[in-house]
Parts: sequence; structure tokens; C-alpha cells
Amino acid sequence: MSKEFRAGMIGVGSMGKNHARVYSEMHVLCGIADSDMATAKPLAERFGVEAYSDYKDLLAMDDIVAVNVATPTQTHYRIVMDAINAGKHVLVEKPLCSTLAESEEVVKAAEKEGLVLAVGLIERHNPVVKFARDAIQEDRFGNVVTLSSRRVSSMPGRIRDVGVIMDLGIHDVDVMRYLASSPVTSVYTLGGTRSQTDFEDHANILLNFENGIMGLVEVNWLTPMKVRKLSLTCLKNYVELDYMTQSANVSASQIPEKFDTADLYRLHIEFDVRHVSLKKQEPLRNELEDFREAVNKDRLPLVTGPDAIRTIRVCQAALESMKEGKKISLE
Repeated sequence: MSKEFRAGMIGVGSMGKNHARVYSEMHVLCGIADSDMATAKPLAERFGVEAYSDYKDLLAMDDIVAVNVATPTQTHYRIVMDAINAGKHVLVEKPLCSTLAESEEVVKAAEKEGLVLAVGLIERHNPVVKFARDAIQEDRFGNVVTLSSRRVSSMPGRIRDVGVIMDLGIHDVDVMRYLASSPVTSVYTLGGTRSQTDFEDHANILLNFENGIMGLVEVNWLTPMKVRKLSLTCLKNYVELDYMTQSANVSASQIPEKFDTADLYRLHIEFDVRHVSLKKQEPLRNELEDFREAVNKDRLPLVTGPDAIRTIRVCQAALESMKEGKKISLE
């Protein structure tokens, strides 16, 4: 008989704290590990669990079935491999690892041990994405022509080891891949650095999909306004999704068959706009519930390791395109 799902948290920075909170609310949190005990200990006391400065002490706990890893990207490979070798299921924050080679090795190791490996591309778990995915598959919007996203905000203090493409743009690349249900065949990117950072802080990424859909990702750390939106131009509807409000506007318009071509200013256009407010859900809670169910039912999580690798490959191509100033083929 499989063990009851109990989880440990490795890394309790800005995102890891929220993972720990949700696990505590789910009554499955067993322990916290972070090299900064000044952060880990008060959080552990808050949730009534033990805090460890060495994550290997957490991995040694027999009652822990799974761990979440929310540490800096360059540490993912070592920690995730240690967790897999300890027989733990793993949910790791995006990006999976620093390189494709490391990511592929981690995926193979988890598959070999029969362990669940989930990746924290959290927007997949947003209700608006499920709404759009279901509608596309049921042909309610008509065929998708283009996908266009805008994910902009000011510079976060938490980022030290990746640029805006791997931190923010990766979410929209993943969602577009999920909605298009087709491989990305080429990438072209314009972007650069406007602030005093070592990485790119703004980019526009053009994606071509094998099935003919085109995607445009606008992302930056320069705008003093947080925007998280995705638009779909389809044959039946124009659809606007808002990740933050978890709502959608589904629009269509109709022009009368006969009209005065000399007076287009007074052209009567009939608009049909439907506003959909979805039941509010915390995407992180959905992500952790999906991970628990994947472990308990021995099924794939919503975002698998191979999924994450395909998304990383596109983002790396976007970085290469920006650097080389040319379109990068992924075929």
C-alpha cells in the first residue's frame, strides 16, 4: 500500500513560502529546508513543522513522500537528483534546470525510478487557461489564428540568475504551446537590456507553430504596471483572457450586408460581447493538488518533465535569436 501523501519544502524564498503555506493548508507539510535559517525557522514555527539548514536532512525523513524545490535555478539539478535518488516524488519550480542536458538527465532519472516529476509552470493551472483550452477543443471560438500575450511589470527583487524570458516569458510560451497543441517550428526575438542588469529585461518573441498558428509574447521588467493578459484571434471570436482577474471577454461583430460606402463613419456594426467571470481559484493550490493526485493515482501531472524541456528549448531559441538577430528554426 502506498504511503499517505506527505511533503517537504526545499527553499522558502518568495515562491517557496507560498508553497509551504498551501501545503500547510492541505495538512500535508512535514518540514522545511533552507540554508537561511533566519527565514526557515520562523516559517516552520508558523506551520508547526521542523526547519533544516541542510535539505538532505529533510530527504532522510521516511514519512515524506514528495518534495517541492523552489531554490535558485542553478541548484535545481543537484537538489532534484538527490531527491530522486532518495526515492521522493518532485515538483520543481520553473525552469526545470539551467541547461537542456541537465533537464533531460533529471527526466530520465525520474522515469527510471518510477517517480512523478512535475514542473511549476503555474499559469497552466489558472482557470482562464482551462476555459480557453476547453473552448478551443470544443470548437467554440473557431480555429485559432494568433495568440498574443502581454506580461509586463517592474523589476522583481527576487531574480538573480535568469533574465525576463526565462522568468516571465516562459509562462506564456508554455501556455501557447498548450493551447496551440502543436510544436513550435521557429522563433524570432527582439529585445535587450534597458536597466542595470546582467540579463535581458524586455523582449518580444514571435513563435511559429507547425499547425499554422502564430504567437507573440511581449514581456518586460520595465513597466510600472502589472499586466498578465492573453488574447486569441479566432475565426468565430476574439477572446481576451486576464490571468489576474480570472475572467474572459469573448467578442464577435457583424456588419450589415448593405451599407453606405460613402459614410463609413456612421456604419452600424453589431457587437456581441460576453464577459465571463470564472470561479476564483488559486493557481498554486491547483498545481499542488494536481501534483498530489498524480502521486496518489500514479498518473502524469499537468506539466511533465518532457513538457518543461520543450518549453525551455523554445525559450533558449528565443535567447539565441535575440543574440544573433535572426530567426531560429526548431524543426
